[in-house]
Amino acid sequence: MDWTQEALEELEKVPKFVRGMAKKAVEKAAREKENTSVTREIVLEVKEKYFSMIGKENDERKTTKVAVVRCHTVAEVCPGVGCLKAFTHRKLNFQNYGPDTELIGFFTCGGCSGRRVSRLVEKLLDHGLDVVHLSSCMCMDEDDYPKCPFKTQIKKAIEGKGVKVLEGTHH
Repeated sequence: MDWTQEALEELEKVPKFVRGMAKKAVEKAAREKENTSVTREIVLEVKEKYFSMIGKENDERKTTKVAVVRCHTVAEVCPGVGCLKAFTHRKLNFQNYGPDTELIGFFTCGGCSGRRVSRLVEKLLDHGLDVVHLSSCMCMDEDDYPKCPFKTQIKKAIEGKGVKVLEGTHH
């Protein structure tokens, strides 16, 4: 059976280990439609048929779920606007995230020694947490911000739960 170039390009997007099965399914669909060649549209129809069986579970796995932990002391004077704006507009330390990224947590460390972080990260794991950003106020060492003496300990506690940690939000 003949394949259009666009159809072949779509087929190349299928993982190699199932490409043979996918090709057979597409050609079968083309024959059932009494087509003599496979078009991109037929490939997409078959793809939709099989991926629709997976449903929302597949869509949810594509979403990157992010949380921000910030300094408890700084939170007394900072409402978090800079962190939230940077995330919303995908600026600065959030620039590598696409529209499929969701902010699922925004919380303080609970005070020195970061006593709250481990419990809250544990709760967020139930919601698919992928990445935790340590807010800029925890990572900076300038006059306006006190240096976080527990940053390394907090970072290790989060990573110990299998979650990626990135430093910084909006500075």
